[in-house]
Amino acid sequence: MTPKPNAETLVAVFGGSGFLGRHVVRALAKRQYRVRVAVRRPDLAGHLQPLGRVGQIHAVQANVRHRPSVAAAVRGCDVVINLVGILFESGRQRFDAVQSFGAEGIALAAAAHDARMVHVSAIGADENSTAAYARAKWRGEQLVLAATPGATIFRPSILFGPNDDFFNRFAGIARLSPVLPLVGGGHTRFQPAFAGDVAEAIAKAVDGETRPGAIYELGGPEVFTFRELMQFVLATIERRRLLLPLPFGIAKLQAAVFELVSKLPLRFLSRPLLTRDQVELLRYDNVVSEAARADGRTLEGLGITPQSIAAVAPTYLWRFRKAGQFHGRVGLS
Repeated sequence: MTPKPNAETLVAVFGGSGFLGRHVVRALAKRQYRVRVAVRRPDLAGHLQPLGRVGQIHAVQANVRHRPSVAAAVRGCDVVINLVGILFESGRQRFDAVQSFGAEGIALAAAAHDARMVHVSAIGADENSTAAYARAKWRGEQLVLAATPGATIFRPSILFGPNDDFFNRFAGIARLSPVLPLVGGGHTRFQPAFAGDVAEAIAKAVDGETRPGAIYELGGPEVFTFRELMQFVLATIERRRLLLPLPFGIAKLQAAVFELVSKLPLRFLSRPLLTRDQVELLRYDNVVSEAARADGRTLEGLGITPQSIAAVAPTYLWRFRKAGQFHGRVGLS
């Protein structure tokens, strides 16, 4: 069967209005694909329109917890991408509901319409993890592969880029607090991946350049401990702060307080700074496995040269410096 030209191929992107989603939509639009962005609030997805030509990108309403809306969003699509995930539970947004059974609903809809499936999970997905987030991610992978055995699954490490939820968050905390806590002593290892590189990998999967049924692990060019990442943030925003080691037990107690405070009727505190489940996640390293590296199931294996945090993060973290972009710089006119 002759494949369709890109301009005639319709790709559904669930969660396409989020941080990673806008990078994915941009990568697909550059390849001339038609993009249907499935989100809970399509009225808030207008920022995606300039990423493509007129009529190329269209947002529709869909909730992964409501399978009829998922089926409607997938109808007529050739490829389906699932980017939906949550970092903490709130109301009806539970890990299993969104990351396990929500992923299954998308995969079942893709199978019903004979569409190829690309699913984004996370490094650390594990049925035996003490973190509910990681267990839900693992169940989501299994349910996706059961429904669509030829699906491509991507497990990225923590993502960075403009508007990320990692470096921006800690830089914001450092601007206000004299202390940055190092949960578990800051020894957990990470391999941060640039969101644009992960989006390129997803676009390659849409192009058909990945192995069906394979699980890829996506990390950047360097591995850092949590302490080293906090040191990088402080050096980049040119601030001095105390890095305070915090045992896991005390961190969980503190996280429990943050969770309680987030439930108060205060809009600016609606999102906890740290949750007990996130503390559990910090017990595990977040790096590409040797097995994935040896098997070519990485960014490099897909022909992508990953960008480093030093090359990208300073371009958006400068706003956290005391006097802005050029603070502390000499020799500039």
